[in-house]
Amino acid sequence: MILQALKEYYDRKIEDPESDIAPEGFEKKELQFLIVINEKGEFISIEDTREKVGSKLVAKTFLLPRSVGRSGSRSYETTFLLWDHIGYLLGQPISDRKSIKQHQTWLKALNNLPLELAEDSGVRAVIRFYEQDEVAKAIASSEASECFKAPQCNMSFRLVGDVPVPCRERVQAFVINSLRTPDVEEVTEAGESDKLGICLVTGEWGEIARTHGRTPINKDTKCLVGFQKNSGYDSYGKEQGYNAPVVKSTEFSYVTALNTLLKSKTQRILVGDASTVFWSQSGSSFESDFSLFFSEPERDNPDSGNQKVKELFESVNSGTYMEDDGDDQFYVLGLSPNSARIAIRFWQVGTISQLALRIKQYFDDFAIVKPPKEPEFYSIRRILVNISTQDKSENILPNLTGDMMRSILSGTPYPATLLQAALRRIRSDTKERVKPVRAALIKAYLNRFNRFHPSDTFKEVSELLDVNQPSVGYQLGRLFATLEKIQEEASPGINATIKERFYGAACATPVTVFPNLLRLKVHHIAKLDHKGRVVEFERLLGEIMGNLKDFPSHLDIHQQGLFAIGYYHQRQAFFQTKNRIENDLNQ
Repeated sequence: MILQALKEYYDRKIEDPESDIAPEGFEKKELQFLIVINEKGEFISIEDTREKVGSKLVAKTFLLPRSVGRSGSRSYETTFLLWDHIGYLLGQPISDRKSIKQHQTWLKALNNLPLELAEDSGVRAVIRFYEQDEVAKAIASSEASECFKAPQCNMSFRLVGDVPVPCRERVQAFVINSLRTPDVEEVTEAGESDKLGICLVTGEWGEIARTHGRTPINKDTKCLVGFQKNSGYDSYGKEQGYNAPVVKSTEFSYVTALNTLLKSKTQRILVGDASTVFWSQSGSSFESDFSLFFSEPERDNPDSGNQKVKELFESVNSGTYMEDDGDDQFYVLGLSPNSARIAIRFWQVGTISQLALRIKQYFDDFAIVKPPKEPEFYSIRRILVNISTQDKSENILPNLTGDMMRSILSGTPYPATLLQAALRRIRSDTKERVKPVRAALIKAYLNRFNRFHPSDTFKEVSELLDVNQPSVGYQLGRLFATLEKIQEEASPGINATIKERFYGAACATPVTVFPNLLRLKVHHIAKLDHKGRVVEFERLLGEIMGNLKDFPSHLDIHQQGLFAIGYYHQRQAFFQTKNRIENDLNQ
């Protein structure tokens, strides 16, 4: 199903004249350096195609003959057609023994080029370049030093005033002609009839791909589909790709479609080690706006994401998103690198209207009262970073991004690891234990969990303070926030409050902490000069204590989550009351 959907996406894009997807046999690839020569093969210069974009050097992209996979100890024996890196073209750096072997492979491939290619003036000039030993001039040139700094950068040749040699019309015609599927009779005569078969993706007859193309993902390249030799995957005498027949044209289509999506800025989300790509059966606004629902807003236009989310909310009422067909199929694929090949974290298929409804539910679940400076909607990255160790993105737990996205898109409960990570960060963070984003996450988790596992004792957690919430954990959280507030007003400017010392024990084992805190409260409240404030606190404490029968010996993980929300809601209520009093005085 995944390969079929990717093939459909490729077919749609290749028919679009405005699409830049590569045709069969080619790929869009960056060439960082071009060795400029004349038709006699004489060296002129080395051209650096890179330009500075922001803080990065970005090279020009060209339509090149497709690269082939190479791995293992004999990978040096494989080279690409008329382009590769400096090890192949110039045999550099000489300190790397493999460079010499790579260069020999390159020279051998040039000598074995078919006649129709060797007659091309550009290709002929490249061959002369090596026959005349112009390599030494290229290595000695001043521009070569930049190449040596980036030994894996792609290179090729260019005649003066011409396009790169692999982009010449005759070379590209050769690539297209070489894609012709061999006749059955030709193959049978050669004794290789097992290379032909019916494609399991499209049902077409054709030549089966022995190995599948690689996909760049997170600084590495892996295969989405691959069978390792002599590792238990061989069946009925068939090895590698012949076990699951996919014809070469289909293999090219799905690999190119996936690589194009992973390079896209609008159809890919990257959080932690997980990459999520998405596309619709036909072109849609939902396809181009999908990433805005989950990504951080752009710095130069911070409201763009919020506007798209609001349009999504409106679409739920109309059944369509913008001008889209609500019944159009939409695909979401979550990937992450693995040791040997790409791991599929999740695969979600649904109509646009179904996914729009589930995404709206995700935003509804995360809605909570928050300070004015907080963003209206949280991105997945912001959520996960705030529950990671030291609030760093590199510490986001593996699998958590994919598990969370799968829950959002399928409308199922969030993974338990999400709640555990949030509570762990609240206990370990001494400065801002219950941040708004953490409280919103816990609220979303608990409400969604109890929606799927209803309980007579659970009352849905609201956005605002709920004084009638029956949860013991919630009321204890309110009590702890009130005791902390009394201490703050009794000792203004105090360095450390009871939050820094007792929060962890109060939410896990309340009976060991609260009796002592209530005794301290008597001492703190006696320091307050404003008698009206004393009455307010006593009334509030009486209201909360009226909802409690006793202090439990321990709270389970869900009650600890409710403790955090009760604490957060009560703290927000104090701030709102203070702001209201200040506004009344100013009027």
